[in-house]
Parts: sequence; structure tokens; C-alpha cells
Amino acid sequence: MDEKETLRVGVVVRRRRRALALTLSAVAERSGLSVPFLSQVENERARPSMRSLQRVAAALDTTAVELLDAADSARTVGVVRATEDAGLPGARPLVRGEHQMHAEEFTGDHDSGRELVLRNDALLYVADGSAQVEAEGRAYRLVRGDTLYLSGGVRHRWRAGDPATRVLVVAVTEHLDPAG
Repeated sequence: MDEKETLRVGVVVRRRRRALALTLSAVAERSGLSVPFLSQVENERARPSMRSLQRVAAALDTTAVELLDAADSARTVGVVRATEDAGLPGARPLVRGEHQMHAEEFTGDHDSGRELVLRNDALLYVADGSAQVEAEGRAYRLVRGDTLYLSGGVRHRWRAGDPATRVLVVAVTEHLDPAG
């Protein structure tokens, strides 16, 4: 595995600890490991042994395997090739794994159908074609190169009726609270 693809266990440990609203001291107490060691792990300056990782995982109410699986998606560099399977017709994720950002590319005809309310901020960028967006009681027609920013909590819906349309949607991940 090359250095840029090194698993980022520390990032996952920190993310999990913060999601549980635990301090380093609390994890140290639960795991029997020192605060300085845990800090080094979280900052990627130390790699825990499997035994230490199991102790950290138990302190975080998870398993070492789950932390390692999550670390696999927390790489510092990730490429999603245009030729990769989209999964859903007309929608393709642009970022793999759990990150602070969620991004998808929608191609062709698309209608969000019902009103959407995202917890966190989002950005729609029209790469090709055009899209119609309804937000806060107003209608917006976006054409190639236009961007629409939505604050978290704004009710909206959008649609594209042209098969040549490509819309990129980038949002702060729903499971994160940017104020936290």
C-alpha cells in the first residue's frame, strides 16, 4: 500500500469519539490507554497495535474491524473514475465512504419529486444543460455554469428535463453537524 493510501485510523477514531461526545480523557479511562498516546493516534503520529485498537474500539462502543473498515474510506486521496458503475440510473456518487462532504452527479432527466430538506448546506452546479429549482417559494432556472447555494433547512425541489443535463450536488454530510 503506498503512503498516500495508508489507512487513516486516527481520523476515524477522532470522528467516532466526537460523534459520541467523548473527551480524550474519557476514552483513555475507558480503554486504559494514555491521553498522549490517544492524541498521537488521532493525529496520525502513532499507529496502534491491534490490541490497542481493540481497546480503543471497545471504549468507543464499536469493534476494531469496524474502525478499520471506516478507515479504508478515510483515505487522504480518493479517485472515482468516470467509467465506474454509477449504481443508480442517472446518479453517480463522486466521493466514496463516509466523509464530511457528499457529492453526486446527476445526468439526464431528473426530478427530485417531493420537497427535500437537507440538514446541512448544499450546492448545485449545472455542468451541462439546465435545471429548474424551487426554493423558499421562488423558482430559479439554472443554465450551464450556474450555481445555487442552499443553507441547511431550506425546503427545495429540483428537476432537469433535458437528457444532456449534468448537475453536480455537493453537500455537507447529513450525519455531521457543522456547528458541533
